[in-house]
Amino acid sequence: MKKRHKQKLVILSIILFLMFNVPLLLLFNSSEHFWGFPIIYVYLFSVWFIGIAISFIVFKTTDE
Repeated sequence: MKKRHKQKLVILSIILFLMFNVPLLLLFNSSEHFWGFPIIYVYLFSVWFIGIAISFIVFKTTDE
């Protein structure tokens, strides 16, 4: 794996750590719903899915 791919994964890990940190999570802790789901669940699973997708793209470009 190239050094720039490792750097991208480290930056992604730091961003995900900050996105799952308590002060940011409390911003989405409300009683409102989005398509019948609480906002915090939508936020958690969308950030989780986006993190997985970005890491997949980084690993996919490493195979080249």
